Amino acid sequence: MKFIIIVSLFTTLIFGDVYYSKIQPIELLDINSNVSGLILKADENLIGKILSKKTYIKIDSELDEKELSLLNDKIFYLNNIVMSNKKVLINLEESLKRKKENYEKIKSLKIKSSIEKDREFYDLINSKNLVLNIQKEILNLQVQITDLNLKYAQLKRTIKDKNLVADGYVLYALLVKAGKVVMKSTPLAQIADISKAKLTIYLDKADVGNAKQRVIYLDDKKTDYKITRLLKIADSKNISKYKAEIIIDPPKVFSNLVKVELK
Repeated sequence: MKFIIIVSLFTTLIFGDVYYSKIQPIELLDINSNVSGLILKADENLIGKILSKKTYIKIDSELDEKELSLLNDKIFYLNNIVMSNKKVLINLEESLKRKKENYEKIKSLKIKSSIEKDREFYDLINSKNLVLNIQKEILNLQVQITDLNLKYAQLKRTIKDKNLVADGYVLYALLVKAGKVVMKSTPLAQIADISKAKLTIYLDKADVGNAKQRVIYLDDKKTDYKITRLLKIADSKNISKYKAEIIIDPPKVFSNLVKVELK
């Protein structure tokens, strides 16, 4: 009986630092729609392939693109009006300056009647009001342009959200088909980042303390890898175990089961 207990304890010590994990992509992303619209393209032939800069899901954006073009024209015209008004303002300010100078010259002259002086004064005030009005018009136009620029940026974002691109990612799953109308937050696809791979293991409490300093062996081969992330709070599902992640170079084929040893 003692022999069995000793053998059992010895086996636990030998295999206590041995774990198993599947090689997974470093990140698996759920892609949900940010917009509403009709799906025009959702190519199932791309599933499992590395995506390029081409659109892999397209939502109808024809009206958005037309509105964007018209908005761009409107901003262009308003900017031209502002430029013209600024030129007018320069002329008005120069005229106002001259009228001020003239009024200063005549206001104390006794040879000028009060009617003439009043006429010059009112003319000066009218010129000031013209300057103020053109300044106000320029400010109003600039406010309009600012609002239109915001709308322009929002439309560009909407069009981008309707033409999904994920260059370098693998299309893991396609959750919609052409002809379907989607709303905001509708799940569209899952994509995987395979630039790196990830191993997830659940350490025993005894292995947590110096886990980041331990040498990692994968399938009995020594590596230079280290534990990348370690949670020192017990896992909610694997009770009394502590989640650790190891980032490794991507394999040719993912999801293989790997033996992980900490020595």
